[in-house]
Amino acid sequence: MRPSLLIMAAGIGSRYGGIKQIDGFGPSGEKIIDYTIFDAVQAGFGKIVFVIRHDIEADFHEAVTDRWEGRIPMEFAFQELDSVPEGFTIPAGRKKPWGTGHAILTAAPLIREPFSVVNADDFYGRSSLNKVFSHLSDIPDPGHGEYCLIGYLLQNTLSEHGSVARGICRQNSDGYLQSLVETLGIYREGNLILQKVADGRPRPMDGNTMVSMNLWGFTTSYFRHLQTDFREFLRLRGQDPGEEFYLTLIVDRLIRTGLEKVKVLSTDQQWFGVTYRGDRPMVERSIRELVANGAYPENLWK
Repeated sequence: MRPSLLIMAAGIGSRYGGIKQIDGFGPSGEKIIDYTIFDAVQAGFGKIVFVIRHDIEADFHEAVTDRWEGRIPMEFAFQELDSVPEGFTIPAGRKKPWGTGHAILTAAPLIREPFSVVNADDFYGRSSLNKVFSHLSDIPDPGHGEYCLIGYLLQNTLSEHGSVARGICRQNSDGYLQSLVETLGIYREGNLILQKVADGRPRPMDGNTMVSMNLWGFTTSYFRHLQTDFREFLRLRGQDPGEEFYLTLIVDRLIRTGLEKVKVLSTDQQWFGVTYRGDRPMVERSIRELVANGAYPENLWK
């Protein structure tokens, strides 16, 4: 049973200013998600599960999945605000769904095998997808086994147009994740990488620091943990319209309590994405360079 790839594509993209998942950046109008799909096919994933919203479904099919029909099996899960367990209510003022953990949970009925999770608007690179695919393919039991996380070098993950938040990986000597520290306000200034801090004085950061860009590998046991933790989240914080149920919160609890282990698989792959509208020229330039170097064809669909 080959691993599946779950692509989270329900995000609104408020900072970017539009539905960035279906914007074209490649020489033939390819979107970042198209390169992820192409790499998933090359790596050998058995199917792709997209998590989207009903209101972008028609546009998503036209812009993305129709072109890949027949290349790899595809299924769809829908992350909506009202996708909550029976007995819970939606708080007044809540405008959007419940975060990345909730997005993954909506796909639980469609996945029975080890699976990887990625964001739709991030370029991860084929070598990174190959690493997570290899790790998941070696798991004999789809319901049990070590999770994994692809760790990127901080210096390879920054935007030219604003500060970013990154999950700083702390791992032990055997390469297992010990904690993820969400770190805000990271930016580049010349040759320096800095973090904005409360007292106003920027703090230097090491560009070789390992960070998470939300490229994970899980067994189906993660769904069981999500179901338990989501109910507890809703019970304790569900009436706060701004709270989100992040996948990293569940991972952090699991590794702290020893219920699961997460292997950090390091990569020097260059990440890029479209956090801000101003990131567009950089993304287009990066893709042109990859095409020129032969990493991808001029047209992914030919």
